[in-house]
Amino acid sequence: MLIGIIGTPNKGKSSLFSALTLNDVKIANYPFTTIDPNKGIAYVKKQCVEKELNTKCNARNSLCINSIRYIPINIIDVAGLVENAYKGRGMGNQFLNDLSNCDAFIIVTDISGKTNSEGYQANLDYNPIKDIKIVINELVKWISSIIIKHKKTYKNNKEEFYKLLAGFKIDKHIIKHAIEINSLPDNFEWSEEQTDKFSRNIIENSKPFIIAANKYDVDNEEIGKNIEDLKKEFGENKVIECSAAIELALRKAEKQEIIKYNNDSFEIINKNITKEQQDALNIIAGFLKIKKTNIQELINKLIFEILNNITVYPVEDENKYTDHFGNVLPDVILIKNKALCIDLAEIIHSELAKGMLYAINAKTRQKISKNYELKDNDVIKIVSAIK
Repeated sequence: MLIGIIGTPNKGKSSLFSALTLNDVKIANYPFTTIDPNKGIAYVKKQCVEKELNTKCNARNSLCINSIRYIPINIIDVAGLVENAYKGRGMGNQFLNDLSNCDAFIIVTDISGKTNSEGYQANLDYNPIKDIKIVINELVKWISSIIIKHKKTYKNNKEEFYKLLAGFKIDKHIIKHAIEINSLPDNFEWSEEQTDKFSRNIIENSKPFIIAANKYDVDNEEIGKNIEDLKKEFGENKVIECSAAIELALRKAEKQEIIKYNNDSFEIINKNITKEQQDALNIIAGFLKIKKTNIQELINKLIFEILNNITVYPVEDENKYTDHFGNVLPDVILIKNKALCIDLAEIIHSELAKGMLYAINAKTRQKISKNYELKDNDVIKIVSAIK
């Protein structure tokens, strides 16, 4: 799974990336700080099933700390997107092509309204809704321009059209639905307006997004109204107010063993800090008394709610919850809600899926079919004729 952090310039994308991954990237208060895409690993957090099963896991593909699973997610942060990027403006096509393999996006905006769409300080309060619309429109135009450019290769050939868009991780069923819902002709003789409608539909259905209403810590009385307007425009479930800068400061301080941080508050453990550090921590403490950084909530909401994933634990021994080497609950798999056992087998190994006979629910010890609908935190043994 790959999540793209996108937005217009100077909205805090690199700070958010660093806060999520704790990687050192260029962070500055000017447009196009990021030239090459930054890549890293973030973690979604979820209660480990070990507690329910009264055992202790040996996490292998993730981390488990105090019965909380930290499940890795690939993150990419690319250059700021300006209007008409699809035509090559700004970082243009380089930016857009970096996003081809993303499964979803975090769109970052400055909720304080202090920077405009070009990334410069706004003389007047800037409406963050404009940022989101610019980003979505550029994604739409990006897909449309590719469809138009390659028209000769797929004309009257659906399979070639599907193949073209498969390169952007766009499923055939989503393409068919977009053609049907927009009543588009099968010969692909579409106008620019029709192509844009099609592209908007497949972006919405194949690349879902969440809005990071960043710079929530900035002193501006318009923030509350801006958040309310964003939620009204794009849906309450799609917007999370956050402060990447404060989260990054806290995580760096924790890494330097200055504080112990637990996502809601912190404790100073190094009494030899400088006055400047103490003053900064006092300001942060004041923020945390009334607000949260919401960075962990942001990534969790995207993965579990917007992308609608659940967690499933595959095992080889349903009695001991172990793998072939005796590791207890070694792996946790993120899989779509309502996925079937056969889908889990396919994720583990295609050969396992080909020979799958049935599965066993390790919690109940019951034999279940390959078409059993998986539930959150299921522990499953796949029984296959092919080892």
